[in-house]
Amino acid sequence: MSVEVARVTPEWLVVREPADAAARSAELAERLARRLPADGRLVIHDLGGGSGAMGRWLSPRLRGPQHWVVHDRDPDVLEVAVADLPGPAADGSAVTVEARQSDVTRPAPDDLAGASLITASALLDMLSVDELAAMLGACAEIGCPILLALTVVGRVTLTPADPLDTRMAAAFNAHQRRTTTAGRLLGPDAVAAAVETLRSTGAGVLVRPSPWRLDGAHADLTAEWLAGWVGAACEQEPALAAEAGAYVERRMAEASVGDLCVTVDHADLLMLP
Repeated sequence: MSVEVARVTPEWLVVREPADAAARSAELAERLARRLPADGRLVIHDLGGGSGAMGRWLSPRLRGPQHWVVHDRDPDVLEVAVADLPGPAADGSAVTVEARQSDVTRPAPDDLAGASLITASALLDMLSVDELAAMLGACAEIGCPILLALTVVGRVTLTPADPLDTRMAAAFNAHQRRTTTAGRLLGPDAVAAAVETLRSTGAGVLVRPSPWRLDGAHADLTAEWLAGWVGAACEQEPALAAEAGAYVERRMAEASVGDLCVTVDHADLLMLP
């Protein structure tokens, strides 16, 4: 069976942005900042950049004037990127943003020309093997650093535990590896595939954990994440639907009184050519 990838809404990107900011690897950002040119304007291409959250997080950690080019298929999320601009760079330099509607899985030869840095966030696991190879191949040809953040790795921990947790997690991971019109998606296998592809170019690749840690302070995000997680699991394994309603009610009752903690593991990758 072949299904399409679900659209990511602007509302979902807004509600997840604080958790993303807390999860991204500050260590890799610091290493990157030391490797970028000390003078001149940085041109940063953010692939699948959606609402521009990566720029709002990373630009204050880099020095010098910056021009961010946010690539995405969806014009609605790109509107958010140009409306909610990053603050100034670490040294007070100006940061500008350009929205570019494009398909990052099929980069044209000139799409990334002149890039000082290429970034992506929460993207790799939604790609097929061929799409990942094409995208990373185009990026590696530029010869600049590449920072790839918040790729899921297939591990979710809910505390306290529930008997259905393991089945939900397994079905969700299978859903992430489902077959679409683009091919079989990488899902939790994306980090290993990206590391292998990038290291084959001779570049150094650093990998660091970047987990979401959700508790009572993240009630809105926990509710949105739980609904999506369970919904995808039931789509993959319809037999779960009979128990899903009660499961979600139990989990949301725990979350409402601050008793539910969720860790969603991700990884960040930094390639230094």
